[in-house]
Amino acid sequence: MFEAAFLGLAKVFQLGNFFCLVIGVIFGIVIGALPGLTATMGLALLIPFTFTMTPAMGLIMLGGIYVGAMYGDAIPAVLINTPGTPAAIATTFDGFPLAQKGMAQHGLVAAALASAYGSLLANIVLATSAPPLAEASLKFGPPEYFWLGIFGLTIIATLAVGSLVKGLLAGALGLLLSTIGIAPIGGDIRLTFGYTELQGGVELIVALIGFFCLPEILSSFIAKRQATYSAEKIIPRFSVVREVIISLLKMPVLMLRSSAIGTIIGIAPGAGGNIASLVSYNEAVRWDKNPKEFGKGTIKGVAASEAANSAMAPGSYGMRPGHELFSTHATTTFAFIMSMLLAAGLVTVIGSFGSFLYPRILNIPARHLAPGIIFMTILGSYSIRNNILDVWIMFLFGVIGFISNKLKFHPAPIVLGLILGPYVEEGLVQSVLCGRAGGSILAYMFLRPISLVLIALCILSALWPLYASWRSKGKIGEKIL
Repeated sequence: MFEAAFLGLAKVFQLGNFFCLVIGVIFGIVIGALPGLTATMGLALLIPFTFTMTPAMGLIMLGGIYVGAMYGDAIPAVLINTPGTPAAIATTFDGFPLAQKGMAQHGLVAAALASAYGSLLANIVLATSAPPLAEASLKFGPPEYFWLGIFGLTIIATLAVGSLVKGLLAGALGLLLSTIGIAPIGGDIRLTFGYTELQGGVELIVALIGFFCLPEILSSFIAKRQATYSAEKIIPRFSVVREVIISLLKMPVLMLRSSAIGTIIGIAPGAGGNIASLVSYNEAVRWDKNPKEFGKGTIKGVAASEAANSAMAPGSYGMRPGHELFSTHATTTFAFIMSMLLAAGLVTVIGSFGSFLYPRILNIPARHLAPGIIFMTILGSYSIRNNILDVWIMFLFGVIGFISNKLKFHPAPIVLGLILGPYVEEGLVQSVLCGRAGGSILAYMFLRPISLVLIALCILSALWPLYASWRSKGKIGEKIL
């Protein structure tokens, strides 16, 4: 194995292959930074160009694109509160507040370093344990997806700022939105109100732009009449890179835990970076000594999200397992793995240098910047399905998000319900059908090994707020005594 890994690394450093890797990373960052274009779409756009390449060169470039996009989505998330891809939802929670405090460079550097760390760790795990991990991924079935969705919904307790009831109501609204369109099992048409364009459901990117970006534009530019997009003038400094590196070195547990969460969730077929980043962010808040810092602008929140969604990428890349993968095609396989390792290093370099340029965008006067942002949101919403109705839905969600912010309803639980609704619905219906065919629905849903672990996690996660409340009251009582 080590010989094949060394030969794979040598193949990556061949001039043509390394050039393709650099181009792939840069292209991936651009794709990730444009709202409406996902990493998957970036791969689809460039696949035709790989037809004339060798297998190793094509895989190396595609790997660079994916790793680059996993960092690129953090740029708009930090700067304008818009996740470039769904995987950067949790990055907005602390990334944009950092920008509002004039610390956008801190958020971007933290995102670059955390992305590189998560990708590096996940690729090491992939290189050393790919066959057993591939076998474990095949054990995921409908019950596991159902309980994974339920576990994700328990995160609402963390995302609900100030009121759990409001968080649950927002989560229920998200679940309702997820049912729009054709039912995945049964084919029933639901809540389309006669619009055939809605049969495909609500696009997640459209919801993200509407709930996160537009309310901020309405609030900052129209309501507050701010001169610039951020409340403070942003002045990039070379010392920020050193400060962020030192800060991240002081939180090894958070970095390791976030990367591990991303790697594990990435192994589950179909589970995306959005779930990985939200679960990682939730655990970061849960185990931190000062959880009230989150949501107000801390690099810990950015690091937790970006390390997880980048660690998810290698495990979910979809290489077909088999005896020939690490025998006959071992060199090509390891060339692909090593290319993602090197891509993580390139992300660190490009992201750190880019942090001196990207934040300056926020110093552009609002009267010039706002129209450009609105134009990009319209373009991003329309380009996904070439559907003008998606643009109107985006504006509708923007108005709803603006009103909900005024009423202290955080949009995150709505988006969480929209993401996890299909997992819960499909997992439940398929589990009932399979369990009925096997003779026992309860045994099929509750007695499978992975399901038992997920059920335990759901119970612990649901009860954690009660424990946290009891612990905080205990500390208050100690201070009084």
